[in-house]
Amino acid sequence: MSAVLDPVVMERGPTPARRAWRRLLRRRGAMLGLGFVVFFVLLALLAPWIAPHDPMATSWSAVRKAPSAEYWFGTDEIGRDVLSRVVWGARASLSAGLVSVCISMALGVPIGLLAAYVGGWTDGLISRFTDSMLAVPFLILAIALAAFLGPSLTNAMIAIGVSATPIFIRLTRAQVLAVKVEDYIEAARAVGNPHWRIALRHILPNVLPPLIVQSTLAIAAAVIAEASLSFLGLGQQPPAPSWGSMLNTAKNFVDDAPWMAVWPGVSIFLLVLSFNLLGDGLRDALDPKHK
Repeated sequence: MSAVLDPVVMERGPTPARRAWRRLLRRRGAMLGLGFVVFFVLLALLAPWIAPHDPMATSWSAVRKAPSAEYWFGTDEIGRDVLSRVVWGARASLSAGLVSVCISMALGVPIGLLAAYVGGWTDGLISRFTDSMLAVPFLILAIALAAFLGPSLTNAMIAIGVSATPIFIRLTRAQVLAVKVEDYIEAARAVGNPHWRIALRHILPNVLPPLIVQSTLAIAAAVIAEASLSFLGLGQQPPAPSWGSMLNTAKNFVDDAPWMAVWPGVSIFLLVLSFNLLGDGLRDALDPKHK
């Protein structure tokens, strides 16, 4: 009988974050995507030490030189090393993806939370404004904003971030509408918690998982958008390396120097694919209904 009355220290189970990580580890596609994302991040961070040549140094004796032991990816139309420019171009693409999504979340999440929690005419006004922005295709809106702000990588990131904001407003609003009617929210309201505490302490943490998944997918879209803007001359400005501007230059030399287009194109493909694979795996790993 005494053994029954003795306090028993129960072992805690794994935390939700650890369970999500375990589920993510079991998805080969997601881990492959995570591996490529880490690779590109390290490539961008270590670009000064990895790049074999100065990405903006020209050599008229090596114009459009095919891949060789000296220039692994060949050279471009004015003798710049393509490998070095691809390595440094990773910085522009990743910066555009990460900064743009941070801008989108910083704008979209609070607005969507406000619309769903307050409701009424506030929700109606924000929803109609969001619908009007969603009526314009994402890339067209980004091009228009970038053209208005002026050609530069910073303005391109702002344009992409603002253009992707309606997606986060709509997603946050939908998630908050589903969460705010739960019993634990009613209990928090019944014990006298102020509205700001209910919104930030009880609602926001429970709508973060789908927002994390969407942010991962939005980074992939932002990378494509930055490459498109740079291709059109509205993003990273020459001679600074960017995958989009490299493709813009390479289109004139596809027959004589195909390597100028192959390597930046492959880099964009791999980076976008890796974020999509990672986002797909996170969607399953963060699903609370997953078995």
